[in-house]
Amino acid sequence: MMINWNKAEIFASYGQFPQIPAADEDRAEVAFSGRSNVGKSSLINKLLNRKSLARVSSKPGKTVTINFFTTGWLKSDSTPSPRGIFIVDLPGYGYAKTAKSEKERFGELTEQYLKSGRVKLLVQLIDFRHPPTEDDLLMLSFLKQKEIPFVIALTKADKLRKKQREQRRAALKNEIPFNDIEIIEFSAEKGEGVTELRKFIEAKAI
Repeated sequence: MMINWNKAEIFASYGQFPQIPAADEDRAEVAFSGRSNVGKSSLINKLLNRKSLARVSSKPGKTVTINFFTTGWLKSDSTPSPRGIFIVDLPGYGYAKTAKSEKERFGELTEQYLKSGRVKLLVQLIDFRHPPTEDDLLMLSFLKQKEIPFVIALTKADKLRKKQREQRRAALKNEIPFNDIEIIEFSAEKGEGVTELRKFIEAKAI
C-alpha cells in the first residue's frame, strides 16, 4: 500500500495543544519542522502536488498554529482509499521580529506536541545554503533526546551551484554533530528530492 500524494486536503489548525484531538490509530502523523522562511510551506505543497494547500507567506513567522493535512492511500489496484496519513505543519521558529510572548506560545505548543509520542516521523528542514542555526541544532538535539525518528531535508538546493553544493556537503559533516542521519537535498522550485522524500516517508510511516 502506498500514499496517494495527489489526494490531500486541509483537516484542521490548532493554536493550543489541548485542542488537538486524540491520535488516530489509523493515520500516522508525519510532522515538518524548520525555522521561519526555510521553505516549509513550499516543500509541503510540492510534496502533496498542490500549489497553495500550505500557505506560503512573504512575511516570516506567520505560521503560529499546528496545521494538519490529510492524504489518502493508494491501494495496489489503484483504487483510492479514504484513509492515509496526517501531514503536520509545525510553527516556524527563529524569526527575530516575532513578539516574545508569541515565540513562547508556539514554542510551547510545538514542544507539547512533540512530547506527546504521536509523531511517527519528523522532517527537519534546514537551508542548504547556510550552516544550521542554533535553533536548528537545538531541535536536532531534542529529537535525538526524545528518540523521535527524523530525516533532514536541505531546502533551496537549486540556489547552489555544483561546487557550492560540494562545499556545503563537506561542511555539514562537521556542523551537524550526529552520525547516521538521513539527509535529502530538496528543491521546491525544481522538484528535486520529492521522490526520495516521499519514498522515505512511506518506508518509515506506513
